[in-house]
Amino acid sequence: MTRLARAFAPASVSNIACGFDILGFALQSESEGDLGPGDIVTARQREPTAGGDGRGPIRITAIAGDEGRLPLEADRNTAAVAAAALVDGEAPGAAVDLEIEKRMPLESGLGSSAASAVAAVVAVDALLGLELPAASLLRYAVAGEVLASGGAHADNLAPSLLGGLVLVRSLNPEPDVIDLQVPEGLTCALVRLHAEVNTKESRARLERHLPLERAVTQWGNAAALVAALYRSDLELLSRALVDVVAEPVRAPGVPGFHAAKAAAVEAGALGCSLSGSGPALFALCDGRDRGTRVVAAMADAIEAAAGVACDRLVSPLPAPGARVIDGEA
Repeated sequence: MTRLARAFAPASVSNIACGFDILGFALQSESEGDLGPGDIVTARQREPTAGGDGRGPIRITAIAGDEGRLPLEADRNTAAVAAAALVDGEAPGAAVDLEIEKRMPLESGLGSSAASAVAAVVAVDALLGLELPAASLLRYAVAGEVLASGGAHADNLAPSLLGGLVLVRSLNPEPDVIDLQVPEGLTCALVRLHAEVNTKESRARLERHLPLERAVTQWGNAAALVAALYRSDLELLSRALVDVVAEPVRAPGVPGFHAAKAAAVEAGALGCSLSGSGPALFALCDGRDRGTRVVAAMADAIEAAAGVACDRLVSPLPAPGARVIDGEA
């Protein structure tokens, strides 16, 4: 057991076009020594107040990088809710203070709430010396994601925790997450628009019942994507990167989306779609050099078509997941 533990959890791309709520991959920086986009949570032990202090097992003492927008109240913050679920389930009576450092924009489509929840459970697990299995950490992190998005899904949580490119087969009765093979050289070109999309509101707009024909198309694409990864068949991967469920509903709310998607394909991308609910867009590419050309083409297209500036990231795949980056005995 330590006095302090600090953990980092990376940003992630969810859905990967055809894998709504079941597919996702972690992101990283190309620069050595740079953690890249993600969140850092520092956990510190405190002495429980006799008879309880009325604040529960978790307090948030500081949040940086959020421009004052995130709540300090533990029951309204994804990191604290996830950490409280872990403490209640594994270490009743423990009391922990959290500090949160946001290293990516809110409501960007990059799994901001998921990264906070994951970093929190990893930090608290290390602080208390629990050494919980990944499935348990994921189960507790889901509690935070339910608060943020209104639904229990782990297509951002699982890659942020585990790294790589993953398939979330199920969360019940226990998380069943499959680490998928990534073809050598596969690269993500990503643009993050200087705009926001509220995940909970975006999910509410999606259809709850799909025509069977459209559902079959989506299932076929998701299955083909998994086959393409294991075969390193980039041509099949390109054909599979089609979303007929979420993208048609969400794309109209993202400035310059269609121009960026067309520019990505013209520049040589295997495929392009929204990252989560947007407004970030990702494209999968064969190699870093092509990824660099594609990300420039996407950003230029958005800025020309919609007048919206973009941040750019070229992320090699697979990327590492959450990890403890500091601790004090």
